[in-house]
Amino acid sequence: MQILNNRTVKTFLIKGKKSESKIILGEKLKNINKYLPNKRVIVITDVVVNKLYGDKFNNFDVIEIGLGEKNKTLQTIENIIEQLLDVKADRNVFLLGVGGGIVCDITGFIASIFMRGVNFGFVSTSLLSQVDASIGGKNGVNFLGYKNIIGIFNQPKFVICDVDLLKTLPQNEINCGFGEIVKHSIISGVDFFNFINDNITKIKQNNLAVLNKLIELSIIIKSKIVNSDEQENGTRKILNFGHTIAHAIEKQTNLSHGEAVAIGIKFAVDFSFTNGFLSSDETKKIKKLISNLNLVNFVNIDKTKLSESLNKDKKKNRNYIDFVFVKSLGNVFYKTIEIKQIQDFINTYNF
Repeated sequence: MQILNNRTVKTFLIKGKKSESKIILGEKLKNINKYLPNKRVIVITDVVVNKLYGDKFNNFDVIEIGLGEKNKTLQTIENIIEQLLDVKADRNVFLLGVGGGIVCDITGFIASIFMRGVNFGFVSTSLLSQVDASIGGKNGVNFLGYKNIIGIFNQPKFVICDVDLLKTLPQNEINCGFGEIVKHSIISGVDFFNFINDNITKIKQNNLAVLNKLIELSIIIKSKIVNSDEQENGTRKILNFGHTIAHAIEKQTNLSHGEAVAIGIKFAVDFSFTNGFLSSDETKKIKKLISNLNLVNFVNIDKTKLSESLNKDKKKNRNYIDFVFVKSLGNVFYKTIEIKQIQDFINTYNF
């Protein structure tokens, strides 16, 4: 632990099967050089991050991609690999992803397959990425609109979470991160959940000290779970809380991942209550927090298409899927159920 400009720099460790990953909260993008290996570095970033912060890494070759999920495809992967070959990158190159979740996913995926694998690291620039997407070693791309259907587990050497980078995020991008933060609080327990509840006003003011604490709490719970089950054979499945429905919603709407996760959490909470796992009081408490954070707006969802999307969920096993239920704050579990049970509930559910 160290102190940097009156802010504590904290390091969290994830021990993967192949390598270890350091999550460094409170460090600055401008200090990136001290974490880089003594080898050639190529940066992958997006057009906005490059415009805002490109002067911090303009001493490296830079590959730029566009914004949005539409870029998280195999076509983008091919384009970047072609550019890597054009600049004569070899298997000793280090790939540095500077951006949000999409940049990190793409960088990690390319690093895992380019010349059978090269080392990589991230500077996470969005709230969603700092609390979730850049942490844990999942790297992948979408295919035919289905989320992360092609991917791999591979840990970055490091993830730098520079909270000051959040100052330039538009408000909708800040909100996007809160779907995952609420998810982590429900998994973690009462203390994390209450911290959010007690700081609603400061959260809406984008208070950096509060955001920093929320990022830290999210890293703690996620790294703990990933350390116990890196490749999602058991415990890590609970991190999919709210995501079964969320991914299906993303397939057919223009909602952000965070917005879809918030709807997915609300659905999972109501489904838990209907199945007798969650009390009425706990159900109301969780849904009230989501409402107070203004995470869910009315959206027109085609229930037929939503149900169809579940049949292509990457987590399903034939006609079954591990759905994540909640019994109480801090007591989340997965249970193998028929996909039809979820589809039947969708048909009666008021989104």
